[in-house]
Amino acid sequence: MRAKLEHLDARLADLNTILMLEDSTKDMDVYRKLTREHADISMVVEQFGFYKKAEEDAKAANEMRLDPDMKEFADEEQKQAETRMADLEKSLQTLLLPKDEDDGRNIFLEIRAGTGGDESALFAADLLRMYTRFAERQGWKTEIVSQAESDLRGYKEVILRLSGTDVYAKMKFESGGHRVQRVPQTETQGRIHTSSATVMVLPEAEEVDIHIDEKDLQIDVYRASGPGGQGVNTTDSAVRI
Repeated sequence: MRAKLEHLDARLADLNTILMLEDSTKDMDVYRKLTREHADISMVVEQFGFYKKAEEDAKAANEMRLDPDMKEFADEEQKQAETRMADLEKSLQTLLLPKDEDDGRNIFLEIRAGTGGDESALFAADLLRMYTRFAERQGWKTEIVSQAESDLRGYKEVILRLSGTDVYAKMKFESGGHRVQRVPQTETQGRIHTSSATVMVLPEAEEVDIHIDEKDLQIDVYRASGPGGQGVNTTDSAVRI
């Protein structure tokens, strides 16, 4: 683990140098990848810095123990430093776990009303407000892509685009069925109803450059047969690639 952390420390220094160059934004696709990588490893390197500081404190405290007058103080300092090291090591192990390649992507969030009629549409609207407010607290941008409202200002279906840092990482587990039991606005006798809505979280696809070699293509052309004049048998009426 130590070698991995040292490598990330050196890589962050390289990224800081690269991103400061004047032409670093010349290719925006490359620039976005570099800034994303920078954000991914910055926290790891920061925690590693705290770990090295605690390591130095433990070493200094161990040296102080040679002085009989400082032994009690040094023992306490060393104990505290070793406790910090143990906590930081657990944190670093978590941060170094493999990440989902899509974690840094923006998402499309689709909410559909399920069983429950008008009340499920109102529940879908509540989910939309909840996710929108959560996005605001995270500093993400929100954009409604499409919506189908119900008669009571709920949503039969609504699709929201969320963009920002680690959106998919924080939202991907919201996918699935959501259910609520409550006295709905549409109920006049105070009975509890169960309503549901489904949520789908899709990572936004990124534009990629695709090169297709002509040698990899198979092109078949077809001509009509039978009567119909000379042009029928000389015109390519269907082309399949």
